[in-house]
Amino acid sequence: MKNKLLAVLAAFGLVSSATAVEINKNLSIGGFIDGSYYDGDLATGQKTTDIDEVEVQFDVNVGNVSGSVHIDRTFAEDVNLDIEQAHFTYSLDNGISFTFGRFGSALGFEREDPAGLYTYSRAYNEDFNLGNIDSKVGGLAGDTYAGLNISYSADSFTAGVSIVEQDGNFGSTDDDLNFEFSASYTGFENLVVGGGYLIDNGLPGQERDVLNIHAAYTVGKALIAGEIISADDANTLRGEDAHLVLIDYDFTDKLGAAIRYSEYEMSSTQEGEKLTVAPNYAITDSLGAILEFSQIEEGGADRDELAVELTFTF
Repeated sequence: MKNKLLAVLAAFGLVSSATAVEINKNLSIGGFIDGSYYDGDLATGQKTTDIDEVEVQFDVNVGNVSGSVHIDRTFAEDVNLDIEQAHFTYSLDNGISFTFGRFGSALGFEREDPAGLYTYSRAYNEDFNLGNIDSKVGGLAGDTYAGLNISYSADSFTAGVSIVEQDGNFGSTDDDLNFEFSASYTGFENLVVGGGYLIDNGLPGQERDVLNIHAAYTVGKALIAGEIISADDANTLRGEDAHLVLIDYDFTDKLGAAIRYSEYEMSSTQEGEKLTVAPNYAITDSLGAILEFSQIEEGGADRDELAVELTFTF
């Protein structure tokens, strides 16, 4: 399905939005409305039904300068209307571009919005959800950056470096700056490879360096993806390693299913693993549905989760 291909490209930083409505040659508007029914523990019946997130994205292009503003409301975080991202980019003719403002991480296979996911849930706990811009937990990974990104793009290769501070809170010492290096390559047939390295110079005892490598291979109607995350973390209460394997298969143009298995460290002494089965159905080109069942084991405790998600993109 079209949205799945765009989701893959978004995961590797090759497109910024899965859908958009062009207003004129300089302005386009896109976004989504995402809602779900969720049973967080089938044994105890912790149920919620709600609109999870609403986002509107404005993209502007004037000559060599482009800008993007993402206005969103994330109901799960109980956050009021927020400017999730706001940045502008100056592009040179040689493939080099400079982006300044507030933006998300370029790392991680599972991207920032529901339109970039194959499942309702994410593969890991908050320590490893690198692309989840709506998460306010887990340090620099999984939150908004504020700063400068310098990138280079060629036919099949992109690379970038970000000099940033989490959520715009610049401090008084050089150690408060953080650095992210990212790259992606599409030169192999049906294979996309991406990843990078994050240097998080946090508060004493909270420093964290993260290596991320992920790849996706398409064969026929199937997509096979994998990811490895390895962190050097000063905080022993956070995990240091995680990985996932995902297979998504389209039975028809409308019906598909994803199977994902992930493992992640919760701390220096505890581990978690998760198996997810998520059939999906394209009701229309703009409205998609996911039915998900997950079995989770964390720290020796088991639980089952069930969710039904509807996502309307525009």
